[in-house]
Amino acid sequence: MPDLRNAPLSPATRLAQALHHVEERTGAVTPSIQPSATYARGPDYAPRQSYIYRRDGNETTELAEAVIADIEGAASTLLFASGMSAANAVLEALPMGAHVVAQDVMYHGVLHQLRKHHGTGRLVVDLYPAGDLDAMRAAMRAGQTALVWVETPNNPDWTVTDIAAAADIAHSAGAQLITDCTATPPPCCRALDLGADISFHSATKYLNGHSDVTAGALSVAQPSAMWDEIADIRKLQGTVLHSFDAWLLVRGMRTLMLRIERQSASAITFAQHFGGHPQLQSVLYPGLPTHPGHDIAARQTGGQFGGMLSLITRGSEQTAIDTARHCRLFYPATSLGGVESLIEHRKTVSGPGFNVHPNLLRLSIGIEDASDLIADLQQALEAAT
Repeated sequence: MPDLRNAPLSPATRLAQALHHVEERTGAVTPSIQPSATYARGPDYAPRQSYIYRRDGNETTELAEAVIADIEGAASTLLFASGMSAANAVLEALPMGAHVVAQDVMYHGVLHQLRKHHGTGRLVVDLYPAGDLDAMRAAMRAGQTALVWVETPNNPDWTVTDIAAAADIAHSAGAQLITDCTATPPPCCRALDLGADISFHSATKYLNGHSDVTAGALSVAQPSAMWDEIADIRKLQGTVLHSFDAWLLVRGMRTLMLRIERQSASAITFAQHFGGHPQLQSVLYPGLPTHPGHDIAARQTGGQFGGMLSLITRGSEQTAIDTARHCRLFYPATSLGGVESLIEHRKTVSGPGFNVHPNLLRLSIGIEDASDLIADLQQALEAAT
């Protein structure tokens, strides 16, 4: 029998066991929830642990952070009450008037904040077409650009950015690179290994996987003064992830590998089936060999392309809306990465001012039988047209 005491363990094993967590007092293999808002000092009036008040974090949240840091290959991870609170902490940590370079198509909440800060003069923001590294390079200001924000694959077009190349561009100008790889979570894609300075994930999505938590995760390869500032912002704003949500997140992450494997396999089956469909203009999915970013995505994800794809219907915008309306299995709901499949008309959800095709439907493929999902979309397309 092999001696496993010093053997390297796979990410799947570490995730399934939540880093081989065992409660010291009871031996429980499921972590407990520590909900306390405050902590009594010891007899010498010194803190018993590093916890003083809930805004500092606690052992339940720190376990979830440790699991994410492990699969990210990170030196440190911080969890927030939502993806947007994590994103806002990064932007808040930038000095007044800092120059930021970001994509013109990405998650609409972050893009809205960037535009808002640019409008008030809080930040100077230059946008470039997603995936266009030449345009990114042209937008950089050597010695002035503080942050480059990349989302790959980007939401909802699923354009792929070469993270290593983007890191070289950012670092050559003295900037930090933050990557949002929510659609391809670790260990499918470990952005820090590819040169990113900060990795961002909406942990609400694939990391949790059950649509019952909102959370945001930031991870770094190396702590820095900016990282300390982000941690301080989280503490002062009180946006640390709550204990029960952290417990649910740990529970969800223990099945991440199984879920993403199933969702990726079903998504490619789904995308291949509807490729060339007479009622569709196009199928947008990096897992298809015909996708412009397929080779980069394959290299960055090891062939686990995730469960997110988009369809552009023929006909009018109403045809696209009616397709979503007539689905019986796909839930007409926002979000992604859960065990249940979702469909949404992105222009309706993102609102005016967001650059998205009026006929684009965004789909999150869950863990249902792929043939049932295919049949459901087929009947919805027929009903809509």
